[in-house]
Amino acid sequence: MEMFVNKVAASGIQTLDLAPYCEPEIIGFDLQPHLFRGLILKEKDFREALKTIDLQPFTGKQVAVYCSVDAIVPVWAYALVAVVLHPVAAGVHFGVEAAIRDAVIAATIRREIDPTQYEGARLVLKGCGDVNIPPAAYIAATDLLQPVVQSLMFGEPCSTVPLYKKKAAPAAG
Repeated sequence: MEMFVNKVAASGIQTLDLAPYCEPEIIGFDLQPHLFRGLILKEKDFREALKTIDLQPFTGKQVAVYCSVDAIVPVWAYALVAVVLHPVAAGVHFGVEAAIRDAVIAATIRREIDPTQYEGARLVLKGCGDVNIPPAAYIAATDLLQPVVQSLMFGEPCSTVPLYKKKAAPAAG
């Protein structure tokens, strides 16, 4: 009887799924409702309005602070919103949710993946799954892991696209 050998299992290739790092909870904070006549921010009214904000929806979330209309908004107003949200939010960023998503994902990857656990590894960045993984995640992971891995690939262990392979050190002599 012929014995089948699982070449993928025998190869020592490790797989890293980036999906757990790619679903940040982001909520928007639009300054538009706090504008006078929808055009200008009045400091006294704005400060009072911020005192009445329900902070519960922002608790533990990444917050995108923006103004959805073309209005006169002084730069300090964005900073003041950050002061109010800082005690409860996981992070406060300038821009709409979609614009900061990639930056939050990249920062999460750099913060939560320990590159030393992949020292000398033959590593595949998983390419398929139920979660939409943006290019920013693959770039952050590649940038983080390339200095430590033996080789880096994209896809699945049975079908990979080579990205990087460490060059052998020149022979002494």
